[in-house]
Amino acid sequence: MSDATDAVDTPTPRRNPKPEAKTIGGREMKPSTLMMGHGYDPALSEGSLKAPIFLTSTFAFENSAAGKRHFEGITGKRPGGAEGLVYSRFNGPNQEILEDRLSIWDGAEDALSFSSGMTAITVMMLAYCNAGDVIVHSGPLYAATEGFVAKVMSKYGVTYVDFPAGATREEIDAILTKAKAQAAEQGGKVAMVYLESPANPTNALVDVEAVRDSRDAILDADETPITIDNTFLGPLWSRPLDHGADVVIYSLTKYVGGHSDLVAGSIAGAKKWMDPVRALRNTMGGIADPNTAWMLLRSLETVELRMQRAGENAEKVCAFLRDHPKVEKVGYLGFIEDERQKDIFNRLYSGAGSTFSLFVKGGEAEAFRFLDSMKIAKLAVSLGGTETLASLPAAMTHLSVPDERKAQLGITDNLVRISIGIEDPDDLIADFDQALAQV
Repeated sequence: MSDATDAVDTPTPRRNPKPEAKTIGGREMKPSTLMMGHGYDPALSEGSLKAPIFLTSTFAFENSAAGKRHFEGITGKRPGGAEGLVYSRFNGPNQEILEDRLSIWDGAEDALSFSSGMTAITVMMLAYCNAGDVIVHSGPLYAATEGFVAKVMSKYGVTYVDFPAGATREEIDAILTKAKAQAAEQGGKVAMVYLESPANPTNALVDVEAVRDSRDAILDADETPITIDNTFLGPLWSRPLDHGADVVIYSLTKYVGGHSDLVAGSIAGAKKWMDPVRALRNTMGGIADPNTAWMLLRSLETVELRMQRAGENAEKVCAFLRDHPKVEKVGYLGFIEDERQKDIFNRLYSGAGSTFSLFVKGGEAEAFRFLDSMKIAKLAVSLGGTETLASLPAAMTHLSVPDERKAQLGITDNLVRISIGIEDPDDLIADFDQALAQV
């Protein structure tokens, strides 16, 4: 039998690392341990302890038959996808290692990386939806996500129905029933249930288990995935796939990247939900670049330590802010008073996180005065970095949201969004104290 025939029958995988060990002495290793080496074999890169940055646009085939087989997998002519690396719009070594490690945190079968969180969200929605379909989503959402659903997907005949984050099972049942009827009238289906929990910027929680039970009772679980943006608490304090979600979404820019020096996103879930998104990403592009993927690999090694420190700091800062005379309310998950929200938190989350809403007494002018007086905290959008960040969503990230919608969602002009970093907590308290004194 010729070499060419051998190549067709038994192609050599491009990345062929040594077998992965995920247990030791019968004990399943923790994600923080696996982040140090999972998915990478130094023997494939001249013994380099850390994965190099693979700056290449294309990859050489072993032979012509192998090249044909790779493209058969990419184009869907053969099931199973590509068995190696072909072109950097599709994937590369750094991105594959990153995706392997991202899947570990959520217990997912597969993961995909993207150039931003919004790229992940928009490519996913385009992959799942057809004209006539309906998207059901919780509210509030990140403004760009809500805008994409309402303004862009609508151009292609996709409509939406929304419900408040704290909705009960009965309320969710009513919404899904309405969406099912709407989809039937339009000649489509309920393409997805899209959640954001905790919600940006209010920290409102969605009962993912209730959404799952409602979806399973009213819709076809094989046709309508439950997707959730888990950026605010994941990957450390929330595992939505364990509670009924099918796809978990991250802006990796935030806690996973964690140093305010990159922009990226990801989704993770069962392979059947990843495959259509991967196919569209192959066509459109939007994959994370090799350098960003390499930086994220480095960040994943310390994500648990950074999030733990930030969470401890937030608890101390919020305890100080809670009774401050210039503070109307602190929207911190450790201080939940609503019984239903508290029940959701106790069932689905393992920590209160480090991002919260601070309602300064007064309105926009007082909130601006507070923000402009901060010395340590940086006045900037985003969250989850090593430094403390503060912004005013109603005037910044959610400015495009109609005033009526903002009022409905509780996004007031005195709501300051705070993301606590890993600075000394007493220094942060002193900074908040002096800034509030200027209000």
